[in-house]
Amino acid sequence: MNEFELIAKLTHSLPTNKSVVVGAGDDCAVLDLGVADKLFLFKTDAVVEGVHFTKDTPPEKIGRKALARCLSDIAAMAGTPQHAVVTLGLPRDFDAAFVEKIYAGLAEVAHGHGVAIVGGETTTNPVILLNLALLGFAPRGKCVLRSGAEVGDAIFVTGELGGSLAGRHLDFEPRLAEARWLAEHFPPHAMIDLSDGLAGDLKHILAASKVGAELLTRSIPVSRAAKLAGKAGDTAKPALLAALTDGEDFELLFTVAAKDAVALLDAWKAKFPGTRLTCIGKITSGPGLALRDGRGVMPFTGAGYVHFATS
Repeated sequence: MNEFELIAKLTHSLPTNKSVVVGAGDDCAVLDLGVADKLFLFKTDAVVEGVHFTKDTPPEKIGRKALARCLSDIAAMAGTPQHAVVTLGLPRDFDAAFVEKIYAGLAEVAHGHGVAIVGGETTTNPVILLNLALLGFAPRGKCVLRSGAEVGDAIFVTGELGGSLAGRHLDFEPRLAEARWLAEHFPPHAMIDLSDGLAGDLKHILAASKVGAELLTRSIPVSRAAKLAGKAGDTAKPALLAALTDGEDFELLFTVAAKDAVALLDAWKAKFPGTRLTCIGKITSGPGLALRDGRGVMPFTGAGYVHFATS
């Protein structure tokens, strides 16, 4: 049983109440707490030693990543983060100075995005674990879900993909400003952040929206790190496959009406000249994900990173 099978099994009968607009199954829960102009976004995420970072990772970057992952999910809903609590798990022989540096990295990101750290919990754990629960909001009518993609939509992605383990998985910048601008000027029909890889996360949109997709392989923006890794030897992952499946890119993947694609690209270049935006394909009526190259169209059955997967 992999991560997504387990989630489906555990969440299908969870209790809910009338304040829940969207529960389990999107980047954040969406809650209606009775504020006239806002819906609230609720998210939790964890980084674990040996999974998301190593013993050699600079401690400030551990703290930075822990909060930035949650911020990226708030961005995927076109929201604004506000308050967070932290659960910290440490081995009994922890280094206090190391932990203080983790919190320095956490605090720096929080200051940069106006997030108040308002409490938390500490516990013993065999390895370092840092879990963030984050509360934010989106204006009513502006919150973007995974489930709105429509046939004919253009598919866009920010930045470049693949090769995140070369360092980007620790240093990425959550696309909060970009997402809010999109929601205001070119409202996406569906959006997600790329934590598990382009192929895997796009399939979440396709499943939620009950549509398919076709990607142009030559348009997928492959990072320099992925290209260099792809030349490293016979066992290296091809660069395109890395861009499709590596994960932890933390870019935005979204769909908009095809008629708005050119205007969006022009406006984006003027607003965010330092951040690449690429149209990589279209939403289709047929199920599944397909890749188009010079030889034709082929189904793509691969996925991104999946916890507990056996292959």
